[in-house]
Amino acid sequence: MATTVGGTRTGPAPASLKLPGTVLGVGLGGFVDGIALHQLLRWHHMLTSTDDDRIGVKYYDPGTVSGLEMNTVWDGVFHAVCWLAVLLGLAVLYSRVTHNRRAVWTSRVLWGWVLAGWGLFNLVEGVLDHHILGIHHVHGGPHQLWWDLGFLALGALLLVGGWLLQRSGRPFDPDAPAARRTARDA
Repeated sequence: MATTVGGTRTGPAPASLKLPGTVLGVGLGGFVDGIALHQLLRWHHMLTSTDDDRIGVKYYDPGTVSGLEMNTVWDGVFHAVCWLAVLLGLAVLYSRVTHNRRAVWTSRVLWGWVLAGWGLFNLVEGVLDHHILGIHHVHGGPHQLWWDLGFLALGALLLVGGWLLQRSGRPFDPDAPAARRTARDA
């Protein structure tokens, strides 16, 4: 329990928004990838490059019905993992913020960590799936390396931009009286 000494709070630090923001960002970043690149643009699915992958996964040609069905199943598994990440991020956020929940949704700290999580998703997914495993590429074809590198560059920009954004806010203390918080806190 926090105490006050000479007008200054002492005791445990307020719960950090880093973990819930990052986990939310990973899940939301995965959804953007899956919805935009897998479904709307149809540039790739989870297993579209397994004809020349590095781990020996059977090739499921997305140009055939059976191949598209298998790729769609694995896209669904991918989306289920994204959904679980979002649920986990929301659960951790809810457990850490018991008061002033409205203010946390406008917090630079939270949204900075969400952007950082999205960037982390791009970097990990890009390095692992595009380069190490080779199971798919952002946009297959003669320039696929440039698309994959662009995806990594976007991830790095999101990670750095999110980190800078969260640093521009103050740590959110849900137990602090509203009068002590400034517009910059929110």
